[in-house]
Amino acid sequence: MDLVNAPQQSLRDDPNLALIGKERQQTDPRRILADRVEQLYDQLWIAIVAGFVVGSIATFELWEPGFRGLVLFWWALVSLMSVASAALLLRYRKSRNKLAEADRWLRWLGLSALAIGSVWGFASAVFFPSHTDEQQVFLAFLITGVVTGGVPLFSGSWPIYALFAASILLPFAYVLVNFGNPLFTELAALVPVFYAVNVAVAYRLSQVFVTGYRLRYAYGELTEDYRTLNKRLNEQLVELQEASRQVEESGRKLALFADRAPIAVTEIAADGHIQQVNPAAEILFGYAPAELIGKPFSILLAPEARAEFDRHWRTLIDAHKPLLAELITSLRRDGLELSCEWTLTPLVNGDGRILSVVAQGRDLSSQLEAERLKKEFTSTLSHELRTPLTSIIGSLQLINSGVVDKVEGEALQLTVIAERNGQRLLDLINDLLDIEKIRSGKFDIVPEMIAVDALLEEAQLLNRAFAERYNVRLLTRNECAETYIYADRKRMLQVLTNLISNASKFSPAGECVEMLTEDRGKRIRIRVQDRGPGIPEDFRAKIFTRFSQAETTAARQKGGTGLGLAICKHLMELMDGQIDFQDRPGGGSVFWIEMPKQLSSRD
Repeated sequence: MDLVNAPQQSLRDDPNLALIGKERQQTDPRRILADRVEQLYDQLWIAIVAGFVVGSIATFELWEPGFRGLVLFWWALVSLMSVASAALLLRYRKSRNKLAEADRWLRWLGLSALAIGSVWGFASAVFFPSHTDEQQVFLAFLITGVVTGGVPLFSGSWPIYALFAASILLPFAYVLVNFGNPLFTELAALVPVFYAVNVAVAYRLSQVFVTGYRLRYAYGELTEDYRTLNKRLNEQLVELQEASRQVEESGRKLALFADRAPIAVTEIAADGHIQQVNPAAEILFGYAPAELIGKPFSILLAPEARAEFDRHWRTLIDAHKPLLAELITSLRRDGLELSCEWTLTPLVNGDGRILSVVAQGRDLSSQLEAERLKKEFTSTLSHELRTPLTSIIGSLQLINSGVVDKVEGEALQLTVIAERNGQRLLDLINDLLDIEKIRSGKFDIVPEMIAVDALLEEAQLLNRAFAERYNVRLLTRNECAETYIYADRKRMLQVLTNLISNASKFSPAGECVEMLTEDRGKRIRIRVQDRGPGIPEDFRAKIFTRFSQAETTAARQKGGTGLGLAICKHLMELMDGQIDFQDRPGGGSVFWIEMPKQLSSRD
């Protein structure tokens, strides 16, 4: 039943079929009118032949001395109307646009019927009073026959028949009334009744014809609709078979995936009992399938984790929403606890009922242990390596500045190189520590209200010496005076220092690095732009990722950790800001940061 109703509903809702139905409603009256006109013209030759034959008989009967001229004139009118009607019929047959011109052809036919009727009305008015009783009876019979015979010929349009009959009977009734014979006067009184009856019959026949044409078109449309419906049904049956094949294929793939998946996959009923497990789950938890199927899923969880899992399970069942990447302490058969990341996905049918829940578990115990060891290593690196390195750099700075003893020549060059490389190593350690803090969520942000002009001035002062090392000048232009941002001063200076140092390293000697501000409504943008070689096209997509450096000779010569821009991006996101870059017109790069703008230090 659903399979049958679905295509019918689709047909009803199909906009194309609705448009076709609308066009049919609009075109049916024109088509019906055109068919009625065609029917009338198909019968017109009968009226022409019958009129000519009956006119010939009447001419023969009325051909008497004294009336021959008048009879000959009337016969000429009959012949003229026959020829004119035949010409009209021939012209209609040759027409190529009968549908669009149906109204015009109907009007011409009405004029033709009126003219034919007028010829016969002329005969009744002229010949009836002036002939013998026998001829009057003949004329009365003839007029009655012509009027009656017009019913089937012109009933396709009852107004045309009404004109035809009226043009005959009105002159005849007038003659009967004025003849002076009481019997004829009584007959004249019956003429309107006879006319009304014939017009009523013609009207009824006209309605029957219209109904018949409508039924014919309705049947044709119904046939077409059923043909379309059957076609759609066949198409949907094919689609259903294809969908069934795909579902079956997907089921096999899903079963194969579950069996071959390297992670534990279990299917759980809505009541929380295990229905199926894959081989990876058997290996991970040490149970055979028969030992797990039919048992509650909580058998795989540590006792202290079951209450929390029950809360998550109730939320999943009530809201039909999956539980994503939840770290839950699980339990092996031998009692060993595992740190597993579980993802539970409910399978819901069309009625909103949960069929089952697919649980995917991944053992993260080794990964978490590795992260713990990495954190310990980071802590060791922070305390055991950075502290002596700072002392070494400080000692080298004292030697290079001449505070201890004056060092010259190659010894001075070696100590300068040692200082610079020690500083690079310290920067690398600091960057690694920052990245680790950001990843672990332990990076502290202390926001405060900062004046933009003071921030730029401080950044220029801190980086001037570094820029001079590369023979580069720093230029600041602040167009946003008395504007504030709410951010961590230390971290903002860290971001600007990184951008300025990069711009200084890659700028040609003698050029300048510019720091510019731009008011962007509710936000303020700070740009750091240089005249360097620009960003290679193949490096742009990964410029803010960790340990990313452009594979160019200049980049390798300048050195760096590949962590600075990644740290800048994380810092800006933590402070509700943005960072990005673009090409500088005329060559070079523009790195910019954006922060929400505060109009005063109290905002």
